[in-house]
Amino acid sequence: MIDSTAPSANDRVAAMLTHLGGIFFGFIPSLVVLLVAKDSTPWLVAQVKEALNFQLTMLIALIVSFVLIFVVVGVFLIWAVGIAIVVFSIIAAVKANQGEAYSYPLAIRMVK
Repeated sequence: MIDSTAPSANDRVAAMLTHLGGIFFGFIPSLVVLLVAKDSTPWLVAQVKEALNFQLTMLIALIVSFVLIFVVVGVFLIWAVGIAIVVFSIIAAVKANQGEAYSYPLAIRMVK
């Protein structure tokens, strides 16, 4: 029996590439896919919004870290944010490739 709620292979690949694209290009891949696939399946749209929210949250964290460089703490925060981006994006990409919905920890839900 085929599960009609399961995401298609194309949706899984698009979500996976969106999550991985955030490592290299920040929020741009998420925004592009959201604008292109806004009428796509609800699962894909939800995953793209998750990725966009996470990348925007990490952008804010990086900006705060750059400001805090003058207090030396920012240097460590930049490293921590960079590691969080890579680790959580890879976890999300693996989950998306398996067809599972992933919700990023630490993400502020700005895009609903």
